[in-house]
Amino acid sequence: MGTSTGDIVDLAGMGGEFARDPYRVYAELRALGPVHRVRMPEGADAWVVVGHDEVRAMLNDPRLSKEIRHASESFSLPFVAAGPHMLNLDPPHHSRLRKLVTKEFTPRRVQAMAPRVQEMTDELIDAMLVAPDRRADLVDALSFPLPMGVICELLGVPSLDRDAFRGWSNTVVGSAPPQEKREAAAEVAAYLAELVAAKRQEPGDDLMSALIRTTDEDGDRLSPEELLGMAWILLVAGHETTVNLISNGVLALLTHPDQLADLRADFGLLDNAVEEMLRYDGPVETPTFRFTTEPLEIGGTLIPAGELVLPALADADRDPARFPEPDRFDIRRDARGHVAFGHGIHYCLGAPLARLEARIAVRSLLERCPDLALDAHPAALTWREGLLIRGPHRLPVSF
Repeated sequence: MGTSTGDIVDLAGMGGEFARDPYRVYAELRALGPVHRVRMPEGADAWVVVGHDEVRAMLNDPRLSKEIRHASESFSLPFVAAGPHMLNLDPPHHSRLRKLVTKEFTPRRVQAMAPRVQEMTDELIDAMLVAPDRRADLVDALSFPLPMGVICELLGVPSLDRDAFRGWSNTVVGSAPPQEKREAAAEVAAYLAELVAAKRQEPGDDLMSALIRTTDEDGDRLSPEELLGMAWILLVAGHETTVNLISNGVLALLTHPDQLADLRADFGLLDNAVEEMLRYDGPVETPTFRFTTEPLEIGGTLIPAGELVLPALADADRDPARFPEPDRFDIRRDARGHVAFGHGIHYCLGAPLARLEARIAVRSLLERCPDLALDAHPAALTWREGLLIRGPHRLPVSF
């Protein structure tokens, strides 16, 4: 199992080995039972829930709260956020915020973005293909700038300092020391406050302007703090997940040449291939924090009130009880039922946009780069640490 401290499984002590392949560790835990006390790479202790059915149940359990006020006094991690938002609130507050933003984030609006997403993808691949050595880091060349560009355009903040924001975001969602996380979160909060103020002065036909002026039939609207929180969550969640969906998905194809050949031969498999990418190596390993509001029994283990519980999405989607031969990447598999975008009331609002971007990015890349190949041994890739976001720091490719 690796490092263990008493009854605590020390994931932090496993370092890069766990970041590279958490699936093996989760499978070993699942064989022992559905609930385990772990030390997170971020430094705090938590309860990890494994197994598909158990994870789905936890994602939908009202006795698990997203609000920090339910955490015990011993909880040590900073709970960084620029204002209240949908990922740190429970109903009825969560329901209210989601209702206000959902009407601005409709499938029709997402689908209408397809031509622009294609245009941005083409521009990025054009820039990548001029490299004289026919090599690139796909994260820098496509996986990061595409979703970041899309969400900035959607929100109406094209002048966003994307490199600075990327650094802050990576710090906040990674395993940096608590003080670094707090400082990065403060930088983001100050930056977003300026963006929102500028958008109030000069509103446009974009999502941020719509959120500033939006009201529902009861006259409800976002407070200044809630607007900051919404900007934060749309920018961070709006790019982090898609960056790693594209990187992890392309990596899976490049390390499974038979599947890559099948997809190149029939792009009718593309939609299903994206679902299998999400299931096989999704961008979110465990979701944002949930705390027990009362003692909670799972699989015979009693978890006290105020404890941090992390449903392992990564393990749920590799559970052989739900997906036969789960460690096999198969773009023809029926991947329905995966929880890569969560489940229940916190199901990812941006899932349709992430899927759209991934389909366009993957198809365009394969069509324009017939000789695309991984330009490093898979074992040499370094992976982002922490239990929230899963993806490689860099993805060297040749074409």
